[in-house]
Amino acid sequence: MPNLGAPELIIIAVVLIALFGWKKLPDMARSLGRSARVFKSEVDELKKDGKPAPSDAARSTVPGDVVDGDAERRAAEARLADAERRAAEARAEADRLRAASTPTNPVAPTSPAGTSASSTDDLRRDTTF
Repeated sequence: MPNLGAPELIIIAVVLIALFGWKKLPDMARSLGRSARVFKSEVDELKKDGKPAPSDAARSTVPGDVVDGDAERRAAEARLADAERRAAEARAEADRLRAASTPTNPVAPTSPAGTSASSTDDLRRDTTF
């Protein structure tokens, strides 16, 4: 790398002033100095410890707790199978109730006004889901 003399440094300073403006340069230098200090302190801390700092996950995990992904997957599958079984039972019960509420007489009864009304219409009106 060639040596940087006074003329080269003056040219670099003029280019920086032209690019960023006279007012922005002190703020940028201050920010760069803070960043360098923070970086240096973090490097020193890591050298003292000899190991990286624990992550958030490592701090929140209780020592001795082992998370078994397969066991959690099996438990979730069991809950899903139980929910599907209960849903099938509910559908079967609903079908049984519908079959029980249909009239055995193929002729629908007539209402007092002379219009025909079936029990399934009453069931649909009275039942809220």
